Amino acid sequence: MRDLLSVLDIERVTIIGHSLGGGVAMQFAYQFPQLVDRLILVGAGGVTKDVNVVFRLASLPMGAEALALLRLPMVLPTVQLAGKVLGMALGSTALGQDLPNVLRILDDLPEPTASSAFTRTLRAVVDWRGQIVTMLDRCYLTQAIPVQIIWGSRDAVVPVRHAEMAHAAMPGSKLEVFEGSGHFPFHDDPARFIDIVLRFIDSTQPPEYDQAALRELLRTDGGERTVSGPADTRVAVLSAMGSDERSAT
Repeated sequence: MRDLLSVLDIERVTIIGHSLGGGVAMQFAYQFPQLVDRLILVGAGGVTKDVNVVFRLASLPMGAEALALLRLPMVLPTVQLAGKVLGMALGSTALGQDLPNVLRILDDLPEPTASSAFTRTLRAVVDWRGQIVTMLDRCYLTQAIPVQIIWGSRDAVVPVRHAEMAHAAMPGSKLEVFEGSGHFPFHDDPARFIDIVLRFIDSTQPPEYDQAALRELLRTDGGERTVSGPADTRVAVLSAMGSDERSAT
């Protein structure tokens, strides 16, 4: 992403990251804060180690081969039909709500470059144990960057408790939860989503990058004093920070 911005001659950006892209956005803001005006996280991965079992399975060696099967004749339509039947059976459950959007994503995966990019991105941050790259212990470093978190209350891929933990660990962040929405709140209520994003951009100012302040934050190492929110959320965040969920960067 940094190289792309350099090629396009773009000095600073507001980043919106969804799902796995949310994890990429958080890591980018951590590694290159001088390039980030604002950060918007939507149903983002990379908050803590916990991740949907489907992602864990897809990260295994046979995961790429399974995606390659989608390129065979009639395989993708069969999978989509089975998914639609399962979605109807699950009805209004969280998983049933997210299935149609997941099936739309499958439309793009038979393209070799798309499936290869998905597999490489997934394996860089997820293995059979869960997410191996998280930012929870470094969230406090974003306190100078305006952060908007958007989540669906019925997200079956990345549960809404991840949003609450990220909000608690990121000083000054804003949290919007779409009640009844799943992993794709921008599909469920696009007008509200756009309104939140535009209001957030209009109401915030890009930070001045301060290397000395960042250095001091790293020296103090954040910790309990940077975590806010309800007691149970604080306990969950601090517990994750003290576990093996350390940022790979």
